[in-house]
Amino acid sequence: MREFSDGMTNLAKATLWRRAATEQGGLLSGQDPSAFNTADPLRLWIIQVGVIVLTTQLLALGLRKMRQPKVIAEVIGGIILGPTAFGRIPGFQQHIFPKDSQPYLSLVANIGLCLFLFLVGLEIDAAVIKRNARLSVTVALAGMAIPFGFGAALSVPLYHTFIDPSVKFAHFMLFTGVAYSITAFPVLCRILTELKLLDTTVGIVVLSAGVGNDIVGWTLLALSVALVNAGSGLMALWILLTCVGWTLFLLFPVKMGLRWLSRRTGSVENGPTMFFMTVTILLLFGSAFMTDVIGVHAIFGAFLSGLIVPREGGLAIALTEKLEDMVSIIFLPLYFTLSGLSTDLGLLNNGITWGYTVAICALAYSGKFGGCTVAARYAGFTWREASTIGSLMSCKGLVELIVLNVGLSAGILSQRVFSMFVLEALLLTFMTTPAVTLLYPPERRVRVSATGANFNSVIDADIEDKSSVTESRLGDPDVKDLSPWKTRFTVVLDKIEHVPGMIALAQFLQPPPSTLVAKEDSKRRSGSRDVVIDALRLIELSDRTSAVMKSSVWDTLMYTDPLLGIFRTFGELNGMTVSTSITIDSYDDLASSVAQAAGRHGSQLVLVPWLPPYHSHPVEHHHHTSPPQTPMPTINPFDKLFGNDGPTHTSHSESALHSHFVRGVFSKSTTDVALFVDQHIPGDMPRVTTGASGTGGRFHIFLPFFGGPDDRLALEFVVQLCAHPRVSATVVRFERTDDLSQSRSIDKPEAAYLSIKEKGDVHTRENTSTVASRAFPDTVYGNATTQTRMQSETADNIIWLRYASPSSTESFDSVASSALSRIEWKETSTPAPLHSLVEQAAALEDSTSERRSRLMIVTGRSRRLAVETHHVELKELMDQHHDGGVMQEVKKTVGDIASSFIVTGSKASIIVLQAANVSTD
Repeated sequence: MREFSDGMTNLAKATLWRRAATEQGGLLSGQDPSAFNTADPLRLWIIQVGVIVLTTQLLALGLRKMRQPKVIAEVIGGIILGPTAFGRIPGFQQHIFPKDSQPYLSLVANIGLCLFLFLVGLEIDAAVIKRNARLSVTVALAGMAIPFGFGAALSVPLYHTFIDPSVKFAHFMLFTGVAYSITAFPVLCRILTELKLLDTTVGIVVLSAGVGNDIVGWTLLALSVALVNAGSGLMALWILLTCVGWTLFLLFPVKMGLRWLSRRTGSVENGPTMFFMTVTILLLFGSAFMTDVIGVHAIFGAFLSGLIVPREGGLAIALTEKLEDMVSIIFLPLYFTLSGLSTDLGLLNNGITWGYTVAICALAYSGKFGGCTVAARYAGFTWREASTIGSLMSCKGLVELIVLNVGLSAGILSQRVFSMFVLEALLLTFMTTPAVTLLYPPERRVRVSATGANFNSVIDADIEDKSSVTESRLGDPDVKDLSPWKTRFTVVLDKIEHVPGMIALAQFLQPPPSTLVAKEDSKRRSGSRDVVIDALRLIELSDRTSAVMKSSVWDTLMYTDPLLGIFRTFGELNGMTVSTSITIDSYDDLASSVAQAAGRHGSQLVLVPWLPPYHSHPVEHHHHTSPPQTPMPTINPFDKLFGNDGPTHTSHSESALHSHFVRGVFSKSTTDVALFVDQHIPGDMPRVTTGASGTGGRFHIFLPFFGGPDDRLALEFVVQLCAHPRVSATVVRFERTDDLSQSRSIDKPEAAYLSIKEKGDVHTRENTSTVASRAFPDTVYGNATTQTRMQSETADNIIWLRYASPSSTESFDSVASSALSRIEWKETSTPAPLHSLVEQAAALEDSTSERRSRLMIVTGRSRRLAVETHHVELKELMDQHHDGGVMQEVKKTVGDIASSFIVTGSKASIIVLQAANVSTD
């Protein structure tokens, strides 16, 4: 049983005393690289690791699509590489996994297992049990006692049929009971996170019960090992007492010392220092060595050392982040592959064996499922919720496999029985996700907020009815004021670089107190204009344990996350109501999570940031050497997407992924969406000062209006922004003309020719212009009819006349009148509208720069009911500026109009809006 300490001793002997000068020719001298040499086992070990990691990773790719945990791929990979499959290939076992090499492989795997159990200890938070003890204790006790009894009962016929009589029945019965009663807490956490159950009543109870189950399970395993190693009952008592003494020593004086050291070294505030990491690693292996020499397995000592690490300031999560990659990539696959190498499904070769295998699976599931379900129903849950708790607690995963491996190495389990139990562990773990999905669908879930309130009650009752928004979108002249202005926003944050730009934009969403409507006007308003912003923090759920740990403490992250803290402070300074929420999900599901969060909070507009330019292009500031008149470099935030300026592969991949995420939000959202491309470079101009009464920077907005739902939304948004006294706008309505002589904007014969040619192709391109490649998510609308197009054109004319040329019967309140007074309205007819709007934007950019103001371009995405198509003219612009790569990604993400500004190198920030498809809601 003392594999850890004995292995370290043997390794020292092999490397220090038996190592001799080996031949340096290697493969070139005709040596077999897979030949095992006890004096130099590294070559074969590297081959073994390569085969194991590649096999498990390939299997994990397929199983991930089925939402299965990685441990299943690791065990199945070991089974495939073992005697069940590849082991039957002549020469495979002798060359890749010879018997003499397995002790070295086992030593490294056991070191990794100690590190993994240390991470499991870090993952367990005893405070979770304290907060939910009333509900979880009953479930945890029933989930251990009943399965233990079932396992003890089944051990009687198993022992007499398959176990050597030299093995004591009490030892076999104890291992069988522990294997039945244990729950895989690490796998359980990942399943709860991936199924978005952590913020449900079911998830909280299962998490708490799983923590208690895990602690008791490892304690029972330590007791079982102590009994096996003891030669007599008195020796077992001495081993147990010594283990208890070591546990108490760690839990009290050592824990207090570690807490003092973490504060002394600043590890709580700034993450673990090198010295703290050194002390922690020495404590980990020292504790593992101590429990191993006592007579208890080394993994118990490693588990205890993880329990005593302080949780303050996210220290446990930071420690996990430093260790988890090597453990999950190298060490754990080695360990579970060894389990697979010891599993020979060929031994299940008769009816009796398969009968007992079915009995093991049935009793293991019924014991856990039945015990936890009945206990949860007794605690007050519905039958649906109780059965979900039972299914989740039936997850076995890697913890049972560790117990089985300990029993196999101790000689308690035969290889046949070991194979039977491994199959049971795989089956029950595989069943967990589909069973929970079937029993507890999203519409049946009861969610709780950080304060324990039902999430569904968070949405305020004063959310505007969708019909009023639709009425405004159509420009109904009976609407005399601007009450449908948006007041509820969801701001998406996933990087610290997004915060400055989103704050600058959010500040203008609510007019300052000095411009609020008078009392007589306020009496006529249907609702309040106070802005409510939900800051949605996105955290990607990766394969790392630290991501799962963060998700399990989401309620704490709500108050400690720096991005949310910055936005809360911003709201307090500006008199805005800012709520915060966190979404932790896989990258592929983040866009859906944004759409769901916006719907849950009743948001009227989702603000999504693009990667800022200084994130993709770090700019070195040399203000002490550069003259003041030196212009800032032109930086395109999309450059990294197209390989311009020699980007690194990492930056290209990051920008491409973000582009697909943005398109996913556009595609899945049932509300209006705005993409903010912040091209402000720090140091170029002072950013807008916070505070409603500040006198900092000013914005001038340029809106090219062509028509369609997206452009109408953009026009309404511009009018709302201009309610702020530091925001003005120029709105230009473009109309394409086929006659060059009618152009009132520019004189470009080539552009006019291409524009006229494009005009003739409009009817043949309309249907295909809104259907994007299905390789990645994108918004796809139904085919537009003549009636819908006529309705859309009528709405364009109504909303333009309403704002640009209000009649004497129009009655706007003081805020709306003030906003409209800061907008300049123009109409332009031109055969080349893209060239015209680019030139007008460039002129505005020069004039605003002279006034120490910033230009912002607002445009519709125009993917639905677009009045004009601009494919040919945009292609001409790309050819002129040598930016052909924009067609494939930028155009799909932001549309033709915004693409024209990006491809011509405009430094103005851009807001791209897409209107919700209210006609199909």
